[in-house]
Amino acid sequence: MRFSFSFTLVAAVVVLLNQAVQAAESVKTLKALLITGGCCHDYTAQKSILAEGISARAHVNWTIVQDPSTGTTGRPPIYAQKNWSKGYDVVVHNECFADEKDAAWLEGIVAEHRQGVPAVVIHCAMHCYRANTNEWFKFVGVTSHRHGSHFAYSLKNVKPEHPVMKGFPTEWQTPKEELYHIAQVWPGTVALGTGYSPETKKDETCVWVSKYGKARVFGTTVGHYNQTMQEKVYLDLVTRGLLWACDKLDSQGQPKKGYGVVAATH
Repeated sequence: MRFSFSFTLVAAVVVLLNQAVQAAESVKTLKALLITGGCCHDYTAQKSILAEGISARAHVNWTIVQDPSTGTTGRPPIYAQKNWSKGYDVVVHNECFADEKDAAWLEGIVAEHRQGVPAVVIHCAMHCYRANTNEWFKFVGVTSHRHGSHFAYSLKNVKPEHPVMKGFPTEWQTPKEELYHIAQVWPGTVALGTGYSPETKKDETCVWVSKYGKARVFGTTVGHYNQTMQEKVYLDLVTRGLLWACDKLDSQGQPKKGYGVVAATH
């Protein structure tokens, strides 16, 4: 009887160990690089809001590079490194350097993405690196030179069938925000969400997906205020966008097997 009990106990332990190993093997983690800094926004707080909020929803490990500049010029030193994006599955750009206009510097940034490194571009990233070329705008997917006044607006889900917009409401009332004026939507960019501007008298694209070279790009101009970024709807959206850029989002808007956190806490 004692032998039978011991054998049963050992067998149970083996089963539990095997289950633990299988569970560990089923977890798949993305390595993300977040580049931030520049003028006009609380990037110190936003880097934590984004990294912690996304990691509460998907298995993402972060490396965060914050440039100390709080003005419109700044050159995150990581961009000066050869193959600066090597080792990362996705790069999140949440930076604001509108007056960096060196075309060679710009090329060093976009070349990595052109070769296939996925990207997420947020808010003032759309206003960066305005060299005498449209290459940055081609990369982010839209051309924008300005924004309107600060007001809450209704963000309309114009592509509810797209995986990134699955689970997004038909309309979402943003907190007080900045609605960017979009001068051009580049070929290959698919608008997913729009907001009406009483200043331009038209619907402005504010959520989209695009391709740049071999890379998938998810973009949104939403995200001026910390309050907006802390909203569950916003963090859910950006998480889906990041997973889509990495081709880790299924057709139903859910993380592919191994990449999703079971219960989001934010």
